[in-house]
Amino acid sequence: MNRVLDIAVLGLLMDRDHHGYEIRTQLRDRLGVWANVSFGSIYPALARLERHGFVEAVTSSEPRVSSLSTGSLSGERASLRSLRATQGLGRRGRKVYRITEQGRQEFVRLLGDTATLDDSKNFSLRMALAKYLTPSLRVGLLERRRTDLVERLAEVRAGAINEQLDTYARSVMEHAAKGVELDLAWIDSLLTTERSNQQTFAREAK
Repeated sequence: MNRVLDIAVLGLLMDRDHHGYEIRTQLRDRLGVWANVSFGSIYPALARLERHGFVEAVTSSEPRVSSLSTGSLSGERASLRSLRATQGLGRRGRKVYRITEQGRQEFVRLLGDTATLDDSKNFSLRMALAKYLTPSLRVGLLERRRTDLVERLAEVRAGAINEQLDTYARSVMEHAAKGVELDLAWIDSLLTTERSNQQTFAREAK
């Protein structure tokens, strides 16, 4: 969980500086992950990334917004701690987070690490941020995901021919197989494009 959240937070900060509450909103609305992610998860992640030198807290001259309801006691406490931490900055500024050069390097390393590509949400997040990778690294992610999908399709097809399944259970398995087949077709389409990009990138690098 920590690794995936780190990728998402660093990826958002690659574009521009963000307040903590903006990161929460962007995780849901832009990246489409963790619709219920809380401030109780985000602020500890930011603090951890800051300790490692991957992000830094800076000040913003934007006017302070009213306090937000986080929907949980732990989230409210984390949000309140963040607001208190910015009060000493004066009326003209409040804390925002900025990615460091070290953080940019760590983000690309994490994003392109196929060894940690272990589920569909993880893959979808990385593809949403794949513009930061070279064509070669994107091909690596896609090939790893394709291997996982081929294995999954074989498992589902094997389950669908289980004689102990009734008609309804078998129809569910067959539906699942069609879903994996669609994902494979999508991956193959992306791979065709990225391999072409990879060749172009290699020629231009000479």
